[in-house]
Amino acid sequence: MQLAKLTAALVAAGLALPALAASDSAMLQKLMERMERLEARNAELEKEVKELKGENTKVAQSLDSPRLSEDEPELTVRLKAVEKDQLNMKKAQKIAEALDGIKVGASLATVGQKAYGLPDGLENGPSQLNYRADVSVELPLKPVGDIDHKLFAHLRMGQGLGLNAAFSNLGHFASAPNALAFRASGASPDDSVTILGQAWYQASIPLPFLGFKPYSRETLELTFGKMDIFGFFDQNKGGGDESKQFLNSVFVHNPLLDAGGEVGVDANGFQPGFVASYLNWFDKPQPWRISIGLFGAGDRGSNYQRSLSSPLLMVQAEKQMRFDGLLGNYRIYGWNRSQGTDWDGNQSKHTGIGVSIDQRIGDGITVFGRYGKMIKGELPFNQAATVGAEFSGGYWNRGADAIGIASAWLQSGKGYRTTPQNAWLDDAHTMAAYAFTPQGAEKVTEIYYRYRLSPQFELSPDFQYVTNGGGNADAKSVKVFAVRANIAY
Repeated sequence: MQLAKLTAALVAAGLALPALAASDSAMLQKLMERMERLEARNAELEKEVKELKGENTKVAQSLDSPRLSEDEPELTVRLKAVEKDQLNMKKAQKIAEALDGIKVGASLATVGQKAYGLPDGLENGPSQLNYRADVSVELPLKPVGDIDHKLFAHLRMGQGLGLNAAFSNLGHFASAPNALAFRASGASPDDSVTILGQAWYQASIPLPFLGFKPYSRETLELTFGKMDIFGFFDQNKGGGDESKQFLNSVFVHNPLLDAGGEVGVDANGFQPGFVASYLNWFDKPQPWRISIGLFGAGDRGSNYQRSLSSPLLMVQAEKQMRFDGLLGNYRIYGWNRSQGTDWDGNQSKHTGIGVSIDQRIGDGITVFGRYGKMIKGELPFNQAATVGAEFSGGYWNRGADAIGIASAWLQSGKGYRTTPQNAWLDDAHTMAAYAFTPQGAEKVTEIYYRYRLSPQFELSPDFQYVTNGGGNADAKSVKVFAVRANIAY
């Protein structure tokens, strides 16, 4: 029985071996095929890894170099482009930060004038052409604590004296019908050198000192250097810019200070000085200010030779006021010179007072006025008053245009009136001197129209009319026609 079972098992095993062998062979074949595919894939992966390593090496080498090559990887090209843009943005930001607060202004003005009523034979003739160029830079300095401070510089150049020399020869009080005319130190007509007109430093100190700046409503301003005194005293929005408004100097500044020579500036119109100013703006819409200034004045004081020997002292109080919301500026000031020059050339103490007012009325009208009076000292004219107005072109659909009109009254001084003077205009309209006794006042009227061609370019026809020149009732009336072109940035 057992032998029979064993024989049956052997027979079954013998029959199963061929089937098992066939199954193992098929499985082995499949395994071989998978191995071949894995080896092929591995070879591909090795190739890709090698390529990636090569690409990575190229990227690393490209990133080490700031330059771009012909075979530059696309990734590094993009990265370098992003870096370049970022650097440009940083540079622009640094430049913007460095230039933050810097103010630059530039202008070029040209005036052509022709006068009627002047005597024949004038050296410079009855018509003149001149130009003036100005460049100003305001540079803020790094604050010191709560104190803000800055530097200001102003360059000027020009040629041509306009008709000013002709008027001074006539003995007119208003001897500058062209306040825009400039020639450095009055030198040769061929000279057009650039001069440093102004160079001053200003510190703005919030008060109370060492207090909390955001709560401050008071400021002390200290300024010293070479300056234009009219940037700090006798300001006026209606008449104060000869490049845009009135050309005659009697309407640009107080006639006693400018035409009368009380400021005592140098040959170029500037002088050394120190100004201390207290600004109170607790009432922010209507602040007020008190200023005191000490300036080198006269032939030697204004040009740094003897600036402190007989200085000019100026004191001014000003207040901004609003009527029906319309802004106005009201200023009163006084001055003193220990050695002023009288009309006869003698030296004496000079003291005077002045008022400057400008007030906006209506949507586009600004009225203004100035008054000056000598308290001590004798000038050819000892009192002066000017009044005028500027009308916006908005009333005739030219909002950027304006028309201005003003009149001046210059009263001859007592000493000047009691002494016969010489005139250069006789009945024959020739250069012949004759004596006359001054009386009354010289009167000046001016009208201009400012036409805006572009935001930077304006043209202004201008007309002036002068009667009783130098207080001479027999003097012929003088008419001055002009055209002014002003380009400003």
